[in-house]
Amino acid sequence: MSAFPGSIAFDEYGRPFIILRDQDRQKRLTGVDALKSHILAARQIANTLRTSLGPKGLDKMLVSSDGDVTVTNDGATILKMMDIEHEIGKLLVELSQSQDDEIGDGTTGVVVLAGGLLEQAATLIDRGIHPIRIADGFELACRAAVEHLDKIAELFPVSASDPEPLIKVALTTLGSKIINKCHRQMAEIAVNAVLAVADLEQKDVNFELIKLEGKVGGKLEDTVLVEGVVIDKTMSHPQMPKELKNAKIAILTCPFEPPKPKTKHKLDVTDVAKYKELRQYEQDKFKEMVDLVKKAGATLAICQWGFDDEANHLLLQQNLPAVRWVGGPEIELIAIATGGRIVPRFEELSPEKLGSAGLVRELSFGTTSDKMMVIKDCAKSKAVTILVRGGNKMLVDEAKRSLHDALCVVRSLIQDPRVVFGGGAAEISCSLAIAEQADQLASLEQYAFRGFAEALDIVPLALAENSGLSAINALGEVKSIQAQTGNSAIGIDCMFTGDNSMRNQHVIESLKSKRQQFLLATQLVKMILKIDDVRSPNDQRG
Repeated sequence: MSAFPGSIAFDEYGRPFIILRDQDRQKRLTGVDALKSHILAARQIANTLRTSLGPKGLDKMLVSSDGDVTVTNDGATILKMMDIEHEIGKLLVELSQSQDDEIGDGTTGVVVLAGGLLEQAATLIDRGIHPIRIADGFELACRAAVEHLDKIAELFPVSASDPEPLIKVALTTLGSKIINKCHRQMAEIAVNAVLAVADLEQKDVNFELIKLEGKVGGKLEDTVLVEGVVIDKTMSHPQMPKELKNAKIAILTCPFEPPKPKTKHKLDVTDVAKYKELRQYEQDKFKEMVDLVKKAGATLAICQWGFDDEANHLLLQQNLPAVRWVGGPEIELIAIATGGRIVPRFEELSPEKLGSAGLVRELSFGTTSDKMMVIKDCAKSKAVTILVRGGNKMLVDEAKRSLHDALCVVRSLIQDPRVVFGGGAAEISCSLAIAEQADQLASLEQYAFRGFAEALDIVPLALAENSGLSAINALGEVKSIQAQTGNSAIGIDCMFTGDNSMRNQHVIESLKSKRQQFLLATQLVKMILKIDDVRSPNDQRG
C-alpha cells in the first residue's frame, strides 16, 4: 500500500504529475494571515516562558521520551528540551541558544521580550501598517534603546582584591534559581572560580580552565571549589595508594598494550611453546612500557586508554599508580594545570614532559563505593573545578546550569565592567525614553516606536505578575516615580522589601547581557515580520 496521500496521473506527453487528495480543501496561508499565524506561534512559546521570569518565577518540569525528568527555569534549557515542530518556534529556540552562547544569562528574558514585540507588531498590522515599516521602526527604536542603556549604565569596580561587587551581581543572577537556599555560598564560588583563571589586564577569562563536576549525594551546601582538577575516576587497582604527595605525572594518550600490525592478519598458535613465546613477548612489552614511564621519573601515570589486568598487575608490582580511561577534555585540563605535556608514544616520554602536583588523592562519598580523584596544588594552578553536590541528579544538574549562568555573568563584567539595574528598571527607563522620542517623529515609524516602548514593559509586568503583585498597578507606580525623578534604578520590588530602589537592593545586571537581549530579540522579530509564506523545497502547490 502506498504511503503517499495521492495518486499519479500522466499528461498528454506522458509526464507524470501527482493528484493530491482533498486538494480543494487544503489551504496555504500567505501574506498577513501567515504573519499572524507566525506571531501567534511565537507568542505561545514566549508565554510559556513568561511565568519562569524573575526571582519568584516558577520552574518547569520536562519529561523526555526516555522518561528522564528535568526541573529548571533556565529559558535555553526549557526551549531545547521542548518538542517544538513549528518553524517559527524553532527560531525562538535558536534565539535563546544564541543568548546562552554569547552571554550565558538572560535566556528567558530575551524570549519574553521577543514575545512582547510580536504582540505589539500584531496590533500594528491590524491597524494597517505594513510589516516592513514596523520592522524598520523596531530596529530604529532598538538602536535608540541601546544608546539609552549606555547613558544609564554605571561603571563597575572589578578587582581581585575586592570581589564583593562581583558577588552582588552573581547573587542577582542566582536569585531566580533553585539553588538560592545557599545563595551567598554559590555566588562566592562562582566569583572565586572566575577570578582564579581571569586575566584582569587583558580582560579575558579562559572558560576551558573552569570545570563543573557533579556528584549525587550530600547537600547543596557541600558544593566546593577545588583549586585543581577533579576527575570521576579512581586508581586502576584497589591496592594502589590512595594519596600521593609531590606527584610527577605522566600524561599518556598511548595504550598499555603490545603493538599490533595495522594489516589484516591471522595468527596460528599450534603448540604450547608458541603460546608461551607469545605470552612472554607480551610480558616483555608491558615491562618495557612500565620501565620507560619509571625511567622518566613518573610516580603516577594517567592514561587516556584502558589496559588489561595483566598490565594493571605489573603496574602494581612496579609501584607505579595509574588511572585509566580518562577522557580527552580532562586529559587536556590536567596537562594545563600540572604543566605537563600530553605524550602520544612511550619512547617520547622524558622528565621535562611530566606534570607536577602537590597532592593527588581519592575522595570517597557516603556509604557507597563512589570515588573521585582530585589533583591539587598543581604547578600551574590556574585550572579550577567546582564539585557540585545534591540530593539527586536533577538537583545537581540544575545547580550546574545555575552556576554556569553566574560564571558567564561574572565573565561578562570582567570583559565590560558596566552595569544597569535589574527588576525591570532598565526596561522601564528605556521605555520612557523611546516613548518620548516617538512624540518627536513625524513619520509612520512613530507607531513602531510606541509599540517598542510598550513591548519593553512586558518584562516588569511579568516580574510583577510572577511575584503576586497587581501587575498594572505596580508598573504604573514605578513608571510614575521614574518619570518624575529620572532615577533609572527604580524597579519592581519582587522580594517585598518595601523599597523600589534596585540600587539599595543590589539588584544589578550586566550591561552587555541587557544590550544583547534587546539586539537579538529585535533581529528575530524583524526576521519573522518579513516571512509571509512557509513551504518545503519540494512543495509544488501554488
